[in-house]
Amino acid sequence: MSKPTSIIPVKTGDQLEVEVETLNSSGDGIARVDGFTVFVPQGLPGDRCKIEIVKTANRFAVSRVIERLASGPNRIQPPCPVFPECGGCRLQDLNYEQQLAFKAGVVQDNLKHIGKIEWTAPIKAIPAIPVYGYRNKGSFALTGGGKKLGIGFFKSGTHEVVDSATCDTLLEPVNAIKEWLRGLIAHHNVSIYDETKHQGFLRNLVVRHSTATGQSLVGIVTTRGIFKKRLLPDLTKESDLKRLGIVGILQNFNAQKTNFILGPKSKPLWGRDFIEDDLDGLKFKISLGSFFQVNPNEAVKLYKLIQEWTHLEKGLVVDAYCGNGGIALWLARAGRKVLGIDEFVPAIDDARVSAGWNKLDVQFEAGTLESHLGDLVEKEIGTLIVDPPRKGLSTHVVETIPKLNPPRLIYVSCNPATLARDLALLPDYTIKDIRVIDMFPQTPHIETAVLLERTA
Repeated sequence: MSKPTSIIPVKTGDQLEVEVETLNSSGDGIARVDGFTVFVPQGLPGDRCKIEIVKTANRFAVSRVIERLASGPNRIQPPCPVFPECGGCRLQDLNYEQQLAFKAGVVQDNLKHIGKIEWTAPIKAIPAIPVYGYRNKGSFALTGGGKKLGIGFFKSGTHEVVDSATCDTLLEPVNAIKEWLRGLIAHHNVSIYDETKHQGFLRNLVVRHSTATGQSLVGIVTTRGIFKKRLLPDLTKESDLKRLGIVGILQNFNAQKTNFILGPKSKPLWGRDFIEDDLDGLKFKISLGSFFQVNPNEAVKLYKLIQEWTHLEKGLVVDAYCGNGGIALWLARAGRKVLGIDEFVPAIDDARVSAGWNKLDVQFEAGTLESHLGDLVEKEIGTLIVDPPRKGLSTHVVETIPKLNPPRLIYVSCNPATLARDLALLPDYTIKDIRVIDMFPQTPHIETAVLLERTA
């Protein structure tokens, strides 16, 4: 006998009225039709909407909002003129207190449904201050050219560039530098890369800025080739560079068919290839491609939390995804003995320079955690810190952790789903504390720190 199929109560083209009940992890509204899940993009809890079904599947349907008939109690007016068309900030219309509640709820839900972990205590969300004007790095896509040049971020779910003169989440100098570059690119009619045809020259712009030092670094990502000679004098005009705090301009080469922004090689067009930053008196060297938290105020809160969690640590602290050494250097200044490891060699080079600037005795090694297993098993590790990319821990790292057997594990995550998956793969550790640090206000991106201790 064949298994009975469930009845889907809606079909493509249906128009109906629904009330949004909650949000999914991407920030889309969820409504129910006879118990069936319907996603309502840009819908917020309590919104009453007239929708049209645009896609159906066995377990859910996707809709578009025809009209919002009534607004939920936590809806506010977003300040951005290209919201919600731009896919960068999807929560600008949700009041900030509810943004924090949403993020803590996503973490708890992922622990329960993906990790099968029952964590009944409330998850504390550490709020951001400020909630706008916090990002110290902008990576911009380009389209068109000449007078029709567009620079901005991608429309949600597409590679269609939404042009905007400013982004409210960026530090103002980043916006100002981007608009200065816009004028030069348009004036000199620089060829813009078309990813569909794999043709053109200029692909992306990357701008990094430090509020502490006032320094900015510009990365101009291109395919193969050189800039027209008449552009370079305008690009390196001393009065503009001084006004904008630019200390270096790099041409980065990326000729591959890829979604990665930066290519493997850069060359200086003017000045140096890094900026100096300062977090609470700790100095950092930041290169174009180095990982550094985009929200410096919240980075300090994260570092202080990890310092608190390791305040009794007498053994070695291993930071297994150390990037340019932010956490490692912070803990070393607090008196911990620290080893930082990272696969990205330029980040390790930056970390070593920063250690010298701060007169801190920290060991930094290039490679993966598992590649250093032979040396590490001989050491007395007290705390292992992992801060992986969105894809989470590799199988090799999950297998390496029991071999190192640290009594304390701190997992810093930018993806609640892979966090929950990985924690379920570590049965010998018990969760002691969970915090959400709001690195990315106005967006559904979630930074979580978890303290675990070895069970036996």
